[in-house]
Formats: sequence, structure tokens, C-alpha cells
Amino acid sequence: MKKRYLSLDIFRGLTVALMIIVNNPGSWSNIFPPLRHAEWNGCTPTDLVFPFFLFCVGTSMAFALSKFEGLNKESLGKIFRRGAGIFLVGLGIHAFPFYPTWADPDLTIWQNWLAWLHEFRVFGVLQRIALCYVTASVLALWLKTPKKILSSIAVLSLAHIVIQLAFAGPEGAFTLEGSIARHIDVALVGESHVYNGYRFADGSVAYFDPEGLLGVLTGSCTALLGYLTGGILRGEDEANSKIVRLYSMAAVSLAVSQIISIWIPINKPLWSVSYVFYTGGWAMLVLAFITWMVEVKGWSRCFTPLKALGMNPLALFALSGILAKTIGGILGWNVASVFGANEYLSLLYALVFLSVHLLVAMILYKKNIVIKV
Repeated sequence: MKKRYLSLDIFRGLTVALMIIVNNPGSWSNIFPPLRHAEWNGCTPTDLVFPFFLFCVGTSMAFALSKFEGLNKESLGKIFRRGAGIFLVGLGIHAFPFYPTWADPDLTIWQNWLAWLHEFRVFGVLQRIALCYVTASVLALWLKTPKKILSSIAVLSLAHIVIQLAFAGPEGAFTLEGSIARHIDVALVGESHVYNGYRFADGSVAYFDPEGLLGVLTGSCTALLGYLTGGILRGEDEANSKIVRLYSMAAVSLAVSQIISIWIPINKPLWSVSYVFYTGGWAMLVLAFITWMVEVKGWSRCFTPLKALGMNPLALFALSGILAKTIGGILGWNVASVFGANEYLSLLYALVFLSVHLLVAMILYKKNIVIKV
């Protein structure tokens, strides 16, 4: 792999590691404080993980799509095949083990399966990534130039804001109660297929999916910011010049986010416009710092474990989801009884869980195996 790809692999590996840790605490009742999501508005370190992942997808697009001159049958075929593949992997992780582990003994196998299918969630992390990947890829190859791509980010952001404001409830466009986002998802797939982990103030279930359809508009903006960053990394400029440009872009992105946040809160569940530029700015900062350490200081060897994680992100993400379901659902192990006593034991389990995936990543790395969709 060429040297200029190294910083991206390491950044992607860091993101995968954090995603595995965040998604697999020893106890959801005793999560290590920095690993908790903001309840609604705001952004914790954990709320940076998903947009970093999507940002990496966009950055990788700049390399993967560089062989295409623009939109044509070949490029569209590649984009839609990969998008469909990622989407189906996401559905597969949700579906595993393809039968309810809570099966009711008073019902037949067929009745249990239909009950499980009736509650099957459609949206998810990989589904959001797939839709954003397709949208951002088509726009990037169609528009080609950075200025036009920046214009598309502005248009998508404006569309997201206008839709939210035009159809807002009396509680406000950017509140759980007043956002149109949940109504769109419920109308599209029905309440039973939408995430039901949120609650209204009165304690009733709020059928709201944080990976729902409306967020694809702004999620695509995150991917496009990554694509523009990838264009800088692909360039022939020396490393210091790339780093300066990344830091400059990060400063502008963070400044824009703070200005927008005066009116539109930084909000992950809604993937608000201010959240796009805030997380995009931080992604550029981290990637610039890694690039400095790798390409200027030459410290690449000490990041080999992260590089190994970054070479097979989709496979490791899928493995983490399947393994977690196997432990809790199929085997029925009560991890929280051992690792749920306090926040530190909960973190310890997450780190042990990560170490298993790191071992798998290193084996694949040593054998030079890269699993792609």
C-alpha cells in the first residue's frame, strides 16, 4: 500500500476500534462516562465515532473512484453494487441469527418467525452508510470539481434545514417531539420497523430512528467532506502542505459549525447541519495529526494494530455485531453480571471485546487478506 494511504488506514482503524468499544460495554447501565452519547443536543467523544466512520468512507471514495472519468455505466454499476452490498450486510447483522432468541414456546415456529419479522428494524449504521455512499459518490463523479462539490454540500444542507422547518411540529423543528424525521420513517416503513429506544417526556415510546431517511441528506455531506479531504491526500503536494491545508479546512469547518449552532443545535440523532461541520472539522484535525505523525515524523510502525483494523473495517464491524448477538442472544451469557458492577469493569469488557477483534485483524493483516463488498 502506498505511503500516502497509511494515515487514512490508521485513522479508519482508530475509528473502528472506538466504534467496537462504544457499541459493546459490559453493562449498558454502567457505561464509562466518555463513552456515553449526548441525550439529545450536544456532542460527546462517542458522538464523533459514527461521523468519523462515514467521513472515512468519503475519503476512501476519493481513491476508489479516481479511475473513473465521471458517471457512466461502469461507475454507476460499481457504486450501486457496493451500496447494495453494504446495505444488505447491515440488514444481515440486524437479522442474525435469523430467528428470535426470545421465541415464545406457546407459539409455532412459523408464528414466532412472523412475530420477529414484524418487529424487524430496517434502518441502521451500515444502511445509513450505504445510502450516503451512493448519494455522495454519484454527486462527486457528476460534479467533479471541489467548488461544485462544496455547492452540493450547501444545497443538501439547505434542503435538510428547509424540510425540518417547513414541517416542524409546535414543539420545534429540532426536538424529538417536533421533528419531521420520525414521521417520515414511520410513514415509510411503519412503527414496528423503526428504532424504539427513545422516549417522550411523559415516558411513552417515541418511534424515532437516528439512522433514518432524512439524515441521509446531511450524512452525504459528511461523506463529501471526506471526499474533498481524500482529494488533498491523493495530491502530489508534500506532506507538510497537505497537513496545513487539512488544518485550515478543519478550522473553517469548526467555525462554520459554531455559527450555525446559534440557530441549529449540534445534534447527532437528527444529523443536523451544525453537527456535520463540527464532526467534519474534528475528523480533519485528527487525520491531519495522524498524517503528521506518519508522513513527517515516520512513526508508522507503532500504528500497525490500527492499520490492521483499518484494512478490514466492514468485516470487523460485522464480526462485532454477530459476536455480540452470539454472546448475549444465542449463548445467553449474562456479561453484565460479571462486568456490570461499575463503569470501569464495563470499560474493561469493551477493551477485552476489542482485543478479540484486534487479534482477528492482525491475522488478516499478516496474511494480507482484505475483505471487501
